[in-house]
Amino acid sequence: MSQNEVVIKFPNGNEKKYVKGISLEEIAQSISSSLKKKSVAGLVNGSLYDFRRSINENANIELYDLNSSAGIEIMRHSTAHVLAQAIKRLYGDVVRLGIGPVIENGFYYDLDLENNLTVNDLAKIENEMNKIISENLEINREEISRDKAKEIFADDPLKLELLEDIPLGAVITVYRQGEFVDLCRGPHLPATQYIKAFKLTHVSGAYWRGDSNNKVLQRIYGVAFASKEALDDYFHFVDEAQKRNHRKLGNELELFMFSEEAPGMPFYLANGQLIRNELEVFLRKLQYSYDYKEVRTPIMMNQRLWERSGHWDHYKENMYFSEVDDQSFALKPMNCPGHMLIFKDKLHSYRDLPIRMAEFGQVHRHEFSGALNGMLRVRTFCQDDAHIFVTPAQIEDEITSVLKLINYVYSTFGFKYEIELSTRPDDYMGDEALWDKAEAALINVLNKLNYEFHINEGDGAFYGPKIDIHIKDALKRSHQCATVQLDFQMPEKFDLTYIDEQNKKVRPVVIHRAVFGSIDRFLGILIEHFAGAFPAWLAPVQVKVIPVSNKVHKEYVEKITQQLKQAEIRVEFDLREEKLGLKMREAQMKKVPYILVVGDRERDLQTVNVRQYGKDDSSEVKLDEFINDLKQKIVSRCLN
Repeated sequence: MSQNEVVIKFPNGNEKKYVKGISLEEIAQSISSSLKKKSVAGLVNGSLYDFRRSINENANIELYDLNSSAGIEIMRHSTAHVLAQAIKRLYGDVVRLGIGPVIENGFYYDLDLENNLTVNDLAKIENEMNKIISENLEINREEISRDKAKEIFADDPLKLELLEDIPLGAVITVYRQGEFVDLCRGPHLPATQYIKAFKLTHVSGAYWRGDSNNKVLQRIYGVAFASKEALDDYFHFVDEAQKRNHRKLGNELELFMFSEEAPGMPFYLANGQLIRNELEVFLRKLQYSYDYKEVRTPIMMNQRLWERSGHWDHYKENMYFSEVDDQSFALKPMNCPGHMLIFKDKLHSYRDLPIRMAEFGQVHRHEFSGALNGMLRVRTFCQDDAHIFVTPAQIEDEITSVLKLINYVYSTFGFKYEIELSTRPDDYMGDEALWDKAEAALINVLNKLNYEFHINEGDGAFYGPKIDIHIKDALKRSHQCATVQLDFQMPEKFDLTYIDEQNKKVRPVVIHRAVFGSIDRFLGILIEHFAGAFPAWLAPVQVKVIPVSNKVHKEYVEKITQQLKQAEIRVEFDLREEKLGLKMREAQMKKVPYILVVGDRERDLQTVNVRQYGKDDSSEVKLDEFINDLKQKIVSRCLN
């Protein structure tokens, strides 16, 4: 092969020789003009490359278009540069530019500017950005010396600070588009016309480089997508997410509240407590059918327990402490050590195992105030913990049983889910060989059940590998809730033993298991998943009875209400002196599953006019028939 040639290997394994210095653009053109037209960048020997950057060595390549995850991120990065260029054009050289990284769904750019920008300025900036895009400016990468970079950014102290952080000997690159130049690693689009759909969303303040000791800059946020349709879909999603926001609905439906007297700690109102009770009853009965025994452990235990369990070394910054009788105690952040003590309190035989120990345990974990998020991130919550003590031979059967239980629960709520296996972290406890054995057991179970899963290297708990279940809600958002963790370390820490078949003391293995994870967080997810319109079995009020006339139909309303209560259906009636239409609208706003309207006809025929939430039509049915049908839906936990 000539010294002026390079060998390019394609994703399908094919190889071809090209002249040294060829670009991805030229390679794409050599294959087809349509490939060149739709491609915007590529991967060269594992590194992202600009479309026109030269390739000077043998390389494995892959081309990216705007529909690829890499392509859309590159487009968002280039859109940030167009934003910075527009700001420079509009406000002149007094602008000092910071950084403009890619974030989820979009980008931002930090800048130092005397003018205080507001959302009212964004339309003007967008117009200038669209002008730059229509100019179809080429975006060119240049490798320059450190001295040249200092010259270019001599009047831009923020860029000079960034330049100082680039290690000596490292390649320094700038990107130019028209009159605009920025210090950047890239890569970028070939030209501004490749930016398809964007929108600036808001302005905020941000400390330079995230350091509160630095100056506050102005940060302009935006989103960008590969098509106008994708951009419209995003804003539809945002609008729908706002409507479903669990904090908003929690207030409107009177489910829970928060107080400054207990930051990050939810207060359950009557309606919310009803739902929580239903969730606990549902799982409690299911666990009973799987032979779990429910226990309760203290909410506060001695510090030495947490030192023994390993939580002190790995978790103490997230724990709350108190002094009792001159000794340090901690509010429990997890239930597992308490369950270890219960197991240890009695001598067990191999015939006793598996022992399935479950608890709806209230735990406390310190979260920074900025991380708190309604019910999704709190400082105290109820964890539906279970610990299963097994012999090594029982591991795979028990994990299989746990996964089947989890599948039943999530199917009841209509959740689809994905599975992630997290392996040994850097700060793991115990013997590496035991970790390998534990990870192999989890993989074997998942394969036997034909579950698809992906491996999350190094993200296991410090005491063992784990299977995490990520559910998808109605808006396709992912939430990690259920977890199954295999633990050879905790029995060692607590010196747990049982008597085996040879009458010897041996260690059990512990399976940690949660289904909801946090009941509080799961409630927040359910509120948003159902948009507050819970299925009848979960709804705080399942039926609202409304008379056409209070005076004429009151007696029949009270009769209906009494029969529904006798059938253990949660019911309210509305006998206020208000118009029928207002009463019905208010019941709809409270998302009551069934509204029963009764007038002369219904009273005379002993029927009810049924309006189901979310449906436009109504139907007249016999009262007994309605009760029997609703009871069946509640018992079967029907979703509609």
